Amino acid sequence: MLLKRTEAWITGIGLVSSLGEGVDAHWQELGPHVAPTINVDDAGYAPYSVHPLATVDFSRQIPRISDQRQMDRWQRIGVHAAGLALADAGIAGKPELLDRIDLSIAAGNGERDLVLDEHVLEAMEGHRDLDGTLNHQLATGLRPTLYLGQLSNLLAGNISIVHKAAGSSRTFKGEEMAGVAALEDAVRRLGAGQSELMLVGGALNAERKDLLLNLELGASLLHGGYRSVWARREVGGGMVPGSIGVFLVLEAPGHAADRGAKPYARIAAVASDRSARGPGEAAVTMRSLLEGLAPVVDDDRPLAVLSGASGVEPATSEERQFLQELKDALGPTRTYGSRLGHGIEAHFITGVALAALALSKRSFYPPSDHTESAADTGFACRQILVTSLGHDCGEALGLVEAVEERPRG
Repeated sequence: MLLKRTEAWITGIGLVSSLGEGVDAHWQELGPHVAPTINVDDAGYAPYSVHPLATVDFSRQIPRISDQRQMDRWQRIGVHAAGLALADAGIAGKPELLDRIDLSIAAGNGERDLVLDEHVLEAMEGHRDLDGTLNHQLATGLRPTLYLGQLSNLLAGNISIVHKAAGSSRTFKGEEMAGVAALEDAVRRLGAGQSELMLVGGALNAERKDLLLNLELGASLLHGGYRSVWARREVGGGMVPGSIGVFLVLEAPGHAADRGAKPYARIAAVASDRSARGPGEAAVTMRSLLEGLAPVVDDDRPLAVLSGASGVEPATSEERQFLQELKDALGPTRTYGSRLGHGIEAHFITGVALAALALSKRSFYPPSDHTESAADTGFACRQILVTSLGHDCGEALGLVEAVEERPRG
């Protein structure tokens, strides 16, 4: 079956991370005209490193303090990024569009009550009846309102409440593959004519001890201070999480043209699969996915790459080997996680957002350090391949390309 280009235009981007707020701030920090900067905290969560969120005034997008109070921080990050995307697309404050915008959300679990966790563990110490003690502590310590505040689909709910986005909503869970599935779902719905206007995104609050504990139990964290993604193999590999909120407004071209909206870029295709992660299997899956994209990949110029590699081994080494095998067909490769950290559910969508931003600027990003080869400063790609090799499972590729007809000015 011949793979055709999709017609999913990116007309709005909302992005917050350790480097700032909004697309302009990120281009100022990431673009080819500046020396790479990295905002990382090596001390606050030692021996682990975290890319902390830059200073953000959440009241700009979530004006009611009562709304902010009932959200976890990851929800505030996501709702804020969603508001930025809606404003960037010229949709914010327009009921005739907000009433019809459909939501596709990637979300993880809610944040734990660390004080209660510590109290439960202290209470259980020395008790023989662990089950009974645990049940008692949970029955008396948990608050129903707190539990309800952790539900993953409340990110979509809060976006609907705060920004008046009244269309349908779907929430996807499953770490990196949640972001892949959310974007894939949105693109397919636009292609099938099931929607003309989509808001797709996710968020991660990386500054959480419970998150770091879960990742450490899976041997997924980098130890001993920050290194760029490709440089982590020599110390055993590992992830440096980053606080990120990212949302995209996707539109059918006709819908965008009717309201005079100009695109950053177009999502040409999204392909995903899941291997059993035996030795070499992830790389085999990536090759197969790329072969499937061949009908929509242009052969007349090199394909730039934004790698979503996490640093976790052996997946990161397998991806690097996969990319090195294709070096003759590829332009510059950049691991955006070296600059922003790994956003887990939000990571793949962040890569797509950065790809669209670079295409709209007719430029690309400089190397993060010596592990990435430099490119001609005049390099202007037409297509960017975004990779996702989940730190534990799931493989995906996204192809983002310039829209020559109506470039965003």
